[in-house]
Amino acid sequence: MTLPIVDENSIEALDLPGRQLRWLMTGDNVDARHCSMCMILVAPGETVRPAHSHPNGEEIIYIVHGSGKVMIEGVVEPVKQGSAVLFPQGKVHMLRNTGPEEMKVVCFFAPATNLDNYKFFDDVQFPE
Repeated sequence: MTLPIVDENSIEALDLPGRQLRWLMTGDNVDARHCSMCMILVAPGETVRPAHSHPNGEEIIYIVHGSGKVMIEGVVEPVKQGSAVLFPQGKVHMLRNTGPEEMKVVCFFAPATNLDNYKFFDDVQFPE
């Protein structure tokens, strides 16, 4: 039996607008049925784009290191290392790195998801 353990460095990063993303736990690689997990790196000054929501579930992010701001439905709040944020089902959200160092963020989804299940909002910008 192989244990469901994944080294983040063994997963190829997807170069997406505002971040590099690695899907660490999915139904494809560890047979996760009820949740999934990814890790993103956001460079200083970058914003995870486009704004999006998760119509079929929730997302929780945890800031491993770095600092920035999150926007949920137009409301902006600061986040830093150690912050956990819930993005409720269907709520439009974004993340911006406002700090001087790369931001590392772990994202948890329930139920399990992938980019096909995101709803994108190209017309929504991060408030200044």
